[in-house]
Amino acid sequence: MLTLVTIIAIVKLMKDKLKVVLEFWAKYYPIILAFLSFLYSVTLWFTGNKLEGIFVGLWVPSILGFSIAIRQRRNQK
Repeated sequence: MLTLVTIIAIVKLMKDKLKVVLEFWAKYYPIILAFLSFLYSVTLWFTGNKLEGIFVGLWVPSILGFSIAIRQRRNQK
């Protein structure tokens, strides 16, 4: 049976790990989303949906461009 001290230690460890994951996501979410968009575009292209693949492929620079603009606005305030 787990003691109260053990449970508290486990909860604290989980909070610390969640904080690290959230900080990572906050910093790299545009790159992750752009990469997923790229993979989706390539998948569409090679499954025969070439126009859809091109359309989704345009999302990559849009995502990265908007993320740069948002980050610059945050840094100005």
